[in-house]
Amino acid sequence: MRRWNSRRRLSLGPVAWVLFAFGALVAAPSRAEEPAGYSPWVGRDHPTRVFWGDTHVHSSWSPDANAGGNTQIDPDAAYRFAKGETVIGHNGEPVRLRRPLDFLVVADHSEYMGLYPMLEAKDPDLMANTTGARWAGLIADGKRAQVGAEFAMGLPSGQDLIQSPAFQRSVWNRVIENAERHDAPGRFTAFVGYEWSSMPRGANLHRIVVFADGAEKASQVVPFRSIDSPDPEALWRYLSAYEQKTGGRVLAIPHNSNLSAGRMFELVDMGGKPFSKAYASERARWEPLVEATQIKGDSETAPYLSPADEFADYGTWDAAAGMSPAPHQDGMYEGEYVRSALARGLGFEAELGVNPFAFGLIGSTDSHTGLATADDADFWGKFSSNEPAPGRASEPWAKNFLPPEGSEAHRQFEAAGFLDEDREADTTTWRLVASGFAAVWAKENTRAALFDAMRRRETYATTGPRIVVRFFGGWSFRDEDAFEPDLATLGYAKGVPMGGVLPDRANAAGSGEASPNGSDGAPSFLVSALRDPEGANLDRVQIVKQWLDDAGARQERIFDVALSGGRETDASGRSRQAVGDTVDLEKATYSNSIGASVLTAVFRDPDFDAKRGAVYYVRVLEIPTPHWTTYDAVRFGRPREGEHPGTTQERAYTSPIWYRANGSPGESAR
Repeated sequence: MRRWNSRRRLSLGPVAWVLFAFGALVAAPSRAEEPAGYSPWVGRDHPTRVFWGDTHVHSSWSPDANAGGNTQIDPDAAYRFAKGETVIGHNGEPVRLRRPLDFLVVADHSEYMGLYPMLEAKDPDLMANTTGARWAGLIADGKRAQVGAEFAMGLPSGQDLIQSPAFQRSVWNRVIENAERHDAPGRFTAFVGYEWSSMPRGANLHRIVVFADGAEKASQVVPFRSIDSPDPEALWRYLSAYEQKTGGRVLAIPHNSNLSAGRMFELVDMGGKPFSKAYASERARWEPLVEATQIKGDSETAPYLSPADEFADYGTWDAAAGMSPAPHQDGMYEGEYVRSALARGLGFEAELGVNPFAFGLIGSTDSHTGLATADDADFWGKFSSNEPAPGRASEPWAKNFLPPEGSEAHRQFEAAGFLDEDREADTTTWRLVASGFAAVWAKENTRAALFDAMRRRETYATTGPRIVVRFFGGWSFRDEDAFEPDLATLGYAKGVPMGGVLPDRANAAGSGEASPNGSDGAPSFLVSALRDPEGANLDRVQIVKQWLDDAGARQERIFDVALSGGRETDASGRSRQAVGDTVDLEKATYSNSIGASVLTAVFRDPDFDAKRGAVYYVRVLEIPTPHWTTYDAVRFGRPREGEHPGTTQERAYTSPIWYRANGSPGESAR
């Protein structure tokens, strides 16, 4: 068998786990060169902690969240819940995170932000508006679904039905006040942010806008809305104007690309023109991250794009063209998923000298309940109407948006095709995924430090578990480096972390050494994964590589670089042997009697071509665990429906590491 990876399994105690995960803060000096002195750790300046958060939570101040049943969990309650406090769900149950988060963005939609609470409060600015006064009357009469239907059907027209700058300013000031009140540097980070919700012809092109700043700077603007423009370039101009005006910092995170009808990563701009270098540069500048997983399915890849990848089908949503009732078309896939987009970026870099898709990966929930939770064992749905209750798995996940039969809104929905039986079958609650969280490697838990890490893409996504992942790329890693106690320090000393670009070999650390282990000049990658201490063992660690062939076609190859249970890879670098399955579907339990607690490896690319750009990222898979519908069946004493998934394999996706081909000019925003 070819020797190009290392797959040993480690068994570590709790203390060793902490040292391993955090880069061995007090471990013995590594083999990397150290300056002379008694205290060699002084001067080390790399991130030693991973912080967990959610950049995509909607409170009752988002009109669709409120129409979907969330009438009581406002931004204040959302922050309190993320910090570990108990709140009461709309089903009457007390709910609290077992492990609080480190940071949160309450990302309420900028379009009609705060509408429902202010309608109920009879806000003077709304009452002065004909539509606002009528909607307040509908709310008072208990016709919340009617207001939601009008909002949903009217938004694509781009008309501001309220037209009250004073109302918009008042709500935004309250959003900032909420974040300022809950931000506690060093303990909990409350980012100021919102969601820009462009949806041309049903294509989900939404972005989360995250400010690094507090009230002094963020209050100098109001949120940009898709009503103002549905074009991402207009959003980027707004972001640029903000930074120029305030001296602050801001970024945007595209989300849920699997429902973009092929448009999130399409090959032309909104106007149908091919990318220019200026467009590519602006996109790379303002959008350093992409949300790769959330409740409405995974956006990593799909079986259609990766037919040889048996793990590609994780919460795949591909029945419709975005959020429209039109059927999905095969030509949309390449523009919907991050794996194919990363490959497209290589083509643009070769053509323009700039990679517009040089993004890192995160996960977040897109919860509209105000509850930032991504645990299958405690899944609280997307909308408050599908919080835990008997039979919820077989109901429509957006049932509160269905207007009463006989109403004008119902006739509009029916004419638009949103009420056909096939569509309802595709939107049942069991298709929701209990996902995901954002993991950020930063020096401290502050707005500035976390934002810095997001800008440099030192982030990764998980579908919920708090798996600790390190990923470094360089030119001189050796097999034994995977077992050094100061793995992270060694990784930074000899390479670049996730989100980085491989340095030129001639200037890289350790480049003067002989090629280790017959690597023939190929880059080497150091990867480690530590299971969630309160979760499941690990099945395997994979490196996903993509490149473009001579014809410009996307190529991908997956390598199993670390396997549990003593399994071996074949000549292709894969093991098709499943890890096993310990799930008891009748009890909704599993056992960590299989899998591994820690997996580490050094991998060298056996197909490396110095003349061809490539992009690499890590996927970590857990052993099978119960799906949330299985937990529901047991807790509510109901038989599990045959169509519902019994098990799931939770996972993590790291930000990539890029190799730029010799002579590539490369300007990918680093």
